[in-house]
Amino acid sequence: MIIVADTTPLISLLKINRFDLLEKLYNSVFIPEAVFNELTFSEKYQAEAEIISKSKFIKCYKVMNRQAVKILQEFTNLDLGESEAIILAQELNSDVLLMDETKGRKVASKLNIPLSGTLGVLIDSFDTGLLTASEVNTCLDNLQQSGRRISDSLVNMVRNYLNK
Repeated sequence: MIIVADTTPLISLLKINRFDLLEKLYNSVFIPEAVFNELTFSEKYQAEAEIISKSKFIKCYKVMNRQAVKILQEFTNLDLGESEAIILAQELNSDVLLMDETKGRKVASKLNIPLSGTLGVLIDSFDTGLLTASEVNTCLDNLQQSGRRISDSLVNMVRNYLNK
């Protein structure tokens, strides 16, 4: 299975100490250079940078089609990381692109790229038995407390899914 990730799902899982779920679920996760640089060179993510750099299951990839990245940025106003993640997902013919930002998800969806995000990782972890419903609920609480922007309706949708 080929998984490509943007920055936000990685940071969100790091913030709630569940970064391990990515390796357990997918074995490896591909990120474009712009995402790697954002995660490892930004002062905002100093604590997370070391974890990302040392994670053997995170595979940094160079996007080949630089022109496509540039065009995507120009016409959609997506940032470099989001644009590279979308193009890398196309180049690798990924099974899933992990992206949380609404704008980026809309663009990827129009390009027929299969999507998931932080909440999707938690649901997959529940479905595969890696997390119990109680653990997912704790993760949801921790995401909200960590300042991650997730709508109450999405959180409630996940909680309802756990109780089905």
